[in-house]
Amino acid sequence: MTQTSVQAPAARATSAWRRMWLWAAAHAVDDLYQGLVPACVPYFVLDRHYGYVAASGLTLAAALGSSIPQPFIGLAVDRFRLGWMAAAGVALAGLGLGLSGLVEPYPAVWALVLLSGLGVAMFHPAAGKGARETAGDSATAMSVFAAGGSVGFFLAPVLATPALIAMGVGATVLFIPPALLVAFALLRNRPSAGAAVAGTRAGTDRWAPFMVLTGIEVVRSVTFFGVLTFIELFWIRHLEAGRGLAGAALACFLVGGVAGTLIGGRLADRIGLVRTVQIGGLLAIPALAGLRLLPGPSLPLLFAVLAGIAINIPFAVLVKLGQDYLPNRPGTAAGVTLGLAVSVGGLAAPVFGVTAEAYGPQGVFTVLCVVPIAAVALGLFLPRR
Repeated sequence: MTQTSVQAPAARATSAWRRMWLWAAAHAVDDLYQGLVPACVPYFVLDRHYGYVAASGLTLAAALGSSIPQPFIGLAVDRFRLGWMAAAGVALAGLGLGLSGLVEPYPAVWALVLLSGLGVAMFHPAAGKGARETAGDSATAMSVFAAGGSVGFFLAPVLATPALIAMGVGATVLFIPPALLVAFALLRNRPSAGAAVAGTRAGTDRWAPFMVLTGIEVVRSVTFFGVLTFIELFWIRHLEAGRGLAGAALACFLVGGVAGTLIGGRLADRIGLVRTVQIGGLLAIPALAGLRLLPGPSLPLLFAVLAGIAINIPFAVLVKLGQDYLPNRPGTAAGVTLGLAVSVGGLAAPVFGVTAEAYGPQGVFTVLCVVPIAAVALGLFLPRR
């Protein structure tokens, strides 16, 4: 065996990990704009005097834009060579959200947030297919890509809160440049057609377990977006904390989400995909109960982290498992698990908004404590093989 033949697999592995880190970074920037919507909602309430229903309507706009088109975009990505789709999506996501804080009329704000969601819809199927071609069968590698999205959600309040406090909602314009830079990087580093074909694999599509998995992701998404949208208002209105500590609570939840996504990938490679999904659903229930019931405002921060970990343990695992169930349609599977099912969680925001109007943000968290039970029940129907 020659030295060149030994070095070739190592070089390919290094190149694959470099591509995966690029996909993870792009996922972080793309989901930054999803995270900016709930991060900006309290400031639309406080600065523009929106009611709870109007504020949750912005979350609904982002969810509509990113959910309904996802399956159709996924089908197009699987059928045609659309290497530019991910770059165009992240650019549109950044432009829509970045401009939303500069306009005054509510319909214009709503429309721009909707366009930002459409950009997210364009990104996820193409990026999910590209990441799967890079990762192969490694749940750990897919967890790196999925964790990129969790990092984006985490960075949204960390970066946005100081800017929003200082400048108001007009600070959203500061977040346009990252989208354009990442779009340029994705266009410069598109894989060759041969590399894409080499990363695909054939098999039998199993739609029944995929639909069960989609139901679990919807439940996980409803829980995630419910916490994401109302955790700051829960700290401000119920626990009577300041804006800074409320922003810290959101950051704690999201950093827990990053950790949970990475933990889930490693756990799945050790104990199996289905078992990891089931464990995440079970752990979410006591974590959310502790967040809701403990006196604050400081002690519940620990359970904000634990809730983020538990809710996100199944995230990357569901993405990989969905592509395992639909091996001939990786873009469609990613469009559903990364896009449609995740975004559908935002469609529940108006329901939570009505609950908050009637019972306050604490009423929302009371409801959220029981939502993961549905994911636990559905997890019993996932085949282990």
